[in-house]
Amino acid sequence: MPADTPLPHFDDVLDAAARIAPHARTTPVLRAGALDAHAGCRLLFKAECLQRAGAFKFRGACNAVFSLEDDAATRGVVTHSSGNHGAALALAARLRGIPCHVVVPEGAVRSKLALIAGQGAILHRCEATIAAREAMCAQVQRASGATLVHPYAHPRVIAGQGTAALELLGEAADLDVVVVPVGGGGLASGTAIALAGCAPNVELVLAEPAGAADALQSLERGERVTDIVPDTICDGLRGTLGEPNFRILRDHGAQVLAIDDDATVAAMRRLLEHLKLLVEPSSAIALAAVLAHPQRFAGRRVGIVLSGGNVDPDRLPWAGR
Repeated sequence: MPADTPLPHFDDVLDAAARIAPHARTTPVLRAGALDAHAGCRLLFKAECLQRAGAFKFRGACNAVFSLEDDAATRGVVTHSSGNHGAALALAARLRGIPCHVVVPEGAVRSKLALIAGQGAILHRCEATIAAREAMCAQVQRASGATLVHPYAHPRVIAGQGTAALELLGEAADLDVVVVPVGGGGLASGTAIALAGCAPNVELVLAEPAGAADALQSLERGERVTDIVPDTICDGLRGTLGEPNFRILRDHGAQVLAIDDDATVAAMRRLLEHLKLLVEPSSAIALAAVLAHPQRFAGRRVGIVLSGGNVDPDRLPWAGR
């Protein structure tokens, strides 16, 4: 998204909620007393792992696809994705009956690639770098005329992701803080816009892998940090914070907590034990952030967005530990 492109606003989130309502699930808000006791606060989990395509990503992808004019839609959409956004965009495109191209990096989680292919998308493989992904996307776009739907920097994607927070606040209006994972920043920035529009007193805390803490460094320095080589089990959070996402999070005063992978894996197990939900490490990190900072959250009402549940059953992170 060019730097001069207008950022999405709260009205865009409301429009997205209306646009995706016929297609997206209203996911449940869940609680577990044992987790409350362990954390020392009241936890309310927005189970986006139960969203269509297995992750919150369907919200933004659906909003982008169904907002296309008919002429553009017939030429299809293209994106690059390590998994969840690709699967979400492919599903949204299938629902509208248009082509979908997904550029996938080498080494992507096998189960996520199967989800993308299962929705009928055309896969294009490339090296596992952002530069290679963007170059291949541009090549496919030139050849097909498809519209680029960026995984986290597209304004309609950001607005769509904000609808998860809208639903959470609708069911739990008296929250003190909302915690979401941050990678490229689509969910984080959409949540920031939603909170500013309907619950400005609610604090936004972002959970980020310590081995990929570019959002933390970017917000501390006041400028984007783009030279970090990610080293984390959270495959969905390895993307560099997007430029519009950085601007939104900076303007809304979001705070970031960097979390070690071991703490994330432990939180993933707790969610399976107490909520009976198998979520991705990239999702469990939000609970891990609360458990790692008990004094910060003590006695508060904390909303947590469980962002996705597309886990490869052959690669559970505690196997062999």
